Amino acid sequence: MKDLTYNVRVYAIETRKNAAGKVTSYRVAWQTTTKTWKRSFKLVAQADTFRGALLTAARNGEAFSTLTGEPVSWARTDRPEMSWYDFACKFADMKWKNAAAKYRQDIARALTAATPAMYTTTRGKPEDRALRSAMHRWGFNTKQRQQAPEEAADTLRWLADNTKSISALIDDAGLVRDLLESATSLLDGTRAAPSTVRKHRMLLSNALDYAVELKLLPTNPLKTLKWKPPTNAYEVDRRSVVNHSQAKALLAAVAAQQPSGERLVAFFALMYYAALRPEEAINLRRDNVTLPPLIRNSETGEMEEHGNAWGELRLIRAAPYAGRDWTDSGTAREERALKHRAVGHSRSVPIPPPLVRILRAHLATFDKGPHGRLFYGVKVGELPFITYRRAWKAARKTVLTDKEIASPLVARPYDLRHACVSMWLNAGVPAPQVAEWAGHSVDVLLRIYAKCIVGQDEAAKRRIADALAD
Repeated sequence: MKDLTYNVRVYAIETRKNAAGKVTSYRVAWQTTTKTWKRSFKLVAQADTFRGALLTAARNGEAFSTLTGEPVSWARTDRPEMSWYDFACKFADMKWKNAAAKYRQDIARALTAATPAMYTTTRGKPEDRALRSAMHRWGFNTKQRQQAPEEAADTLRWLADNTKSISALIDDAGLVRDLLESATSLLDGTRAAPSTVRKHRMLLSNALDYAVELKLLPTNPLKTLKWKPPTNAYEVDRRSVVNHSQAKALLAAVAAQQPSGERLVAFFALMYYAALRPEEAINLRRDNVTLPPLIRNSETGEMEEHGNAWGELRLIRAAPYAGRDWTDSGTAREERALKHRAVGHSRSVPIPPPLVRILRAHLATFDKGPHGRLFYGVKVGELPFITYRRAWKAARKTVLTDKEIASPLVARPYDLRHACVSMWLNAGVPAPQVAEWAGHSVDVLLRIYAKCIVGQDEAAKRRIADALAD
């Protein structure tokens, strides 16, 4: 064909500056037969990727069009088209089957945040919060999409008709950056928390990799974008950690609440004395608990607790809260393997004497949990998330001062776990042992609890002073 050629030459990247010398661009030039083509990029990585693609096509013996200068395989007419909204739904559907319920929510949140960058118009656009609600709850939820109520369905139809084709990302680095900025921002335009930014950036990149797999994009444009993620040096806030007296007072305040308080004492105690995560404690069964045997009092003949005897917990599975819309079973929680562990791998945690007494009292009173569960609701069903959250909020108001209530001090039940791990470390338990009990890696443990280990700075100063002494 006269419009095709195999005579191609690709030149080195040129670095160019504008007249003022303040703006730098990078130009790729190549020649097909006798015609020279040029394309400029803002970033050298973008130029290098484009040049590499040209070289690969030429070395593979692909024909180039003399009309466009590009390999014939790049022709837009050969590439399927799909709107961003339809593609995002397809990506969510692809991930759904093998994703945990909470991860399904993460995917929906990332796609919801990114989508506004791909609107083609604002004419007839529903209110922003309505759009985000419809996308997150219905559009990007494989299970719920077909059950969307009429108002949400109308909103989703607007999205289907008014989002750009994903191919618009191919040659528009500005649009790619807008997409990333949208994905990592809140509704008001401010930057999301560092952990959310990193997560959404990763999920967006995964989505665009899938677009390449579907041949909707030649390459993932996000990988050539010069973008520095925010620093995410998460550490436990030392102000959130309670001392032992405060913890005992909070447990007593929980016990005093009606009607659920007494059944929740052991639940919170497991976080404080054994560093369990809430999803681990709530999924605990009788078979997971080994308590030391009672001993007979030689004088009274009655069976009594041995004051210094320890027990053991063997954790096998957790049940994180995700919401009924996101689980396959339709329950609010989804049973999963323990965090950072493969399916079937367990974790053992010692039960100190105070927790032994609390658990024994709990088992003596609440022994009718379905499937051997230690914790259940007043009506013997699943322990509602809202029940223990409200109980904890009420306990804080009872025990803490107004100033402490306004502070991060045990603001969440999860902070009891932080208090336990901090207590273990400050008691001198070796970090590898603490990491094993808490279900962490050693490096993560020391990084996030670094500020909760007290006394090390003074000990270090004393050792330095001793070394400098005459």
